[in-house]
Amino acid sequence: MTTPIPLLSLKTQHERLAPELRQAVVRVVDSGTFILGPEVKQFEVEFAAALGAQHAIGVSNGTDAIRIALEAVGVKPGDEVLIPSFTFIATATAVSALGAVPVFVDIDPVTMTMAPAAAAAAAGPKTKAIIPVHLFGYPADMDAFCALAAEKGLHIVEDCAQAHLTTYKGRTVGTIGDAGAFSFYPSKNLGAAGDAGAVTVIDPDLAEAVRQLRNCGRETGGAAYRHVRVGQNCRLDELQAAVLRVKLRYLAEWTANRRTVALRYIQNLQGLPIFLPDPGRSGTVHTFHLFVVRCDRRDELAKHLTARGIGNGVYYPIPTHRQPAYQDVLTRPTALPHTEEACRTALALPMYPELELSAADSVCQAVRDFFK
Repeated sequence: MTTPIPLLSLKTQHERLAPELRQAVVRVVDSGTFILGPEVKQFEVEFAAALGAQHAIGVSNGTDAIRIALEAVGVKPGDEVLIPSFTFIATATAVSALGAVPVFVDIDPVTMTMAPAAAAAAAGPKTKAIIPVHLFGYPADMDAFCALAAEKGLHIVEDCAQAHLTTYKGRTVGTIGDAGAFSFYPSKNLGAAGDAGAVTVIDPDLAEAVRQLRNCGRETGGAAYRHVRVGQNCRLDELQAAVLRVKLRYLAEWTANRRTVALRYIQNLQGLPIFLPDPGRSGTVHTFHLFVVRCDRRDELAKHLTARGIGNGVYYPIPTHRQPAYQDVLTRPTALPHTEEACRTALALPMYPELELSAADSVCQAVRDFFK
């Protein structure tokens, strides 16, 4: 029997880093400081430097990162926010948590990121912000979204939950719009040992607003019980920051490994009746949080791979605008044909930095055997 190949595996990564991770955790425990201490402060500095961002502010998770960023730029109840429907539902729930209204937009059929023309058509008098999602590690068309934002007077919050170190025309995502929202959920390219997230911004006043909102509305450096905003408790804790500091040192290496695996897939799967992702070019770099192909016989292919012991996954089977949670809040008729098509055909193949090329070759052979 051949060795199973999982869709994702953190075991090898954690075994390699175990001594450093244990040392980091013990350091925090011995310090007796668990909230907004030196680990968080240093991680914020290091993460900002890795991205080329002016400021990075650690928060509790990626959903809160989006919500806080939206609140910081001024999104209020009743405002509309343009988002793709082909995304994890947290992009939408972060909008809803503010009492704002997500307006679902179709995707580009090639990149599977939000289509700028569709966003422009959906923008209305109540639109306050746009959330381009850099899906699966591929950047959205930020030139077009920045132009739309300038024309309409909108704010941009980039959803970078799947796009750590992704670049768009030489610029790291999360540093292009008003703010970037990152998730460090354990399965992400940079994952914590639990939930964690960060907001990146350029403007110092906006950065201070984010710091206040994540910490019960307290003014940074102010009196402990003086609250200048109605904020929430959404802080990144010291233990998670310490774990992230260890992993951040390897992120560039892991990103390169992901791209090596992806390029092997692309090379070996050419000529089959499946649509392959674009790795990017000219300063635009796909970081392959997931390697997603599209196939008209997606469900059959998935069963075939599962029978071969090869992990696979569907991202996403139900578009957000069709989720039961959003049926009572849709503000306008929604026809998103490219989104529906992606939900019907998209399939993720195994992808993680430690995946051996020989295993990737086995995945490719299994796919090729299916089409024989």
